[in-house]
Amino acid sequence: MLFNSIEFVIFLPIVFMLYWFVANRSVQGRNLLVIAASYVFYGWWDWRFLSLIILSSVVDFAVGRQLGSTENERQRRSLLTISVLLNLGLLGFFKYYNFFVESFIDAFTTLGVTLQASSLNIILPVGISFYTFQTLSYTIDVYRKKLEPTQDPLAFFAFVSFFPQLVAGPIERATNLLPQFYSLKKFDIEEAKDGTRQALWGLFKKVVIADNCALAANDIFANYDSLPASTLVLGAVFFAFQIYGDFSGYSDIAIGVARIFGFKLMRNFAYPYFSRDIGEFWRRWHISLSTWFRDYLYIPLGGNRGSKWKQFRNVIAIFVVSGFWHGANWTFIVWGALNALYFLPLMFSGKNRQNMGVTAEGRWLPRPKEFLQISLTFALTCLAWVFFRAESVTHAFAYLTNMADASLLTVPSYLRVLPFVLILILIEWPQRNKLHPLEIQHFPRPLRWGIYYVLLFAILYYQPNQAIDFIYFQF
Repeated sequence: MLFNSIEFVIFLPIVFMLYWFVANRSVQGRNLLVIAASYVFYGWWDWRFLSLIILSSVVDFAVGRQLGSTENERQRRSLLTISVLLNLGLLGFFKYYNFFVESFIDAFTTLGVTLQASSLNIILPVGISFYTFQTLSYTIDVYRKKLEPTQDPLAFFAFVSFFPQLVAGPIERATNLLPQFYSLKKFDIEEAKDGTRQALWGLFKKVVIADNCALAANDIFANYDSLPASTLVLGAVFFAFQIYGDFSGYSDIAIGVARIFGFKLMRNFAYPYFSRDIGEFWRRWHISLSTWFRDYLYIPLGGNRGSKWKQFRNVIAIFVVSGFWHGANWTFIVWGALNALYFLPLMFSGKNRQNMGVTAEGRWLPRPKEFLQISLTFALTCLAWVFFRAESVTHAFAYLTNMADASLLTVPSYLRVLPFVLILILIEWPQRNKLHPLEIQHFPRPLRWGIYYVLLFAILYYQPNQAIDFIYFQF
């Protein structure tokens, strides 16, 4: 079920009423409702893949209980291995089977050996990359004794399948979200109001910004060989704002809807395009995934300890794996490796954590140096996004080659979409020290409601004729 669909507009109020006014006497009743609602939400797309979520939930709940009942290290490692192999095995089969088969065949073809193998018609279950990492965080943290294993199956199943963030995150940690299913919540009108504002802003970013940028970006990337370089530059910029509006918009809706039900999810985006270097960008972009890889891959590999070679290896590993997590295509791996190359000079010079605060804090405008830093970081990010968006590595290089052309100085087409980008920047920049731009409780009431109505009008007026899937549904 899509957040930007009529079905969800009907679904959400029904679940809200049942949660707060019917299932209001016991934690178990509410958790059962959350599970049922989440399964309807997910099964609306394809009910057959509910079996994967249920299987992961059953196995990891059982593994967690067993980990809590034994101190034998050998048994504990075996239990953790079962969880890791099951979850990553399902993820690997559905997401990467055809990729590995085709890459294997291509490798032999380059050597002059022709192999015949049939690819399976495998449908990628939406959200599998997200809920797989979420449930893995539980078993790993229980194994590390950072979290007591739960004895409540309803709370655990609700944690794994919680519908606001089930399909595209944030990727929650069991240490944060699971305990929230243990207590009977009381309705907080202020939290619900601000959650509604955050969800409204997320929907605006998705429908008005991302979807309109998508129409232009898709057309430009499909016809790159017949368009001037100036337009190709705009195409990369439009995709940068498409993926930002789309993905951060989903996160805002998820966090906002969760707050309406009394749950607090982690922040997933913090105005990343105002970053002054690539290290700051990755502290602000897809925070739940970046910190997941940091805690469960980078630090176990040694982090920034040890020799320069080991640090280099660890950085390359985390970025390449992050790229591979996004999809079964070499474009994502190149995208991850390119970001690693951006990051390495900062790390080796000890400057990767020099920009930790709000950009231009306390000032209306950035200083010239900050403006240049933001511009350079954004340009490097857009360059990498070309690989992320392209159909193949060949497509990406051809697109970039055509960008380096004398026609770069011509007037680009698709300028009609540029105001959407500028509007987003003008709204977010003054609010960059807020969790979301609609934290405007201190505004006069008429002004607040005027802003809400303008956003709602824009959503209704600029929405495409047909709801467009969120980009990260395919990851």
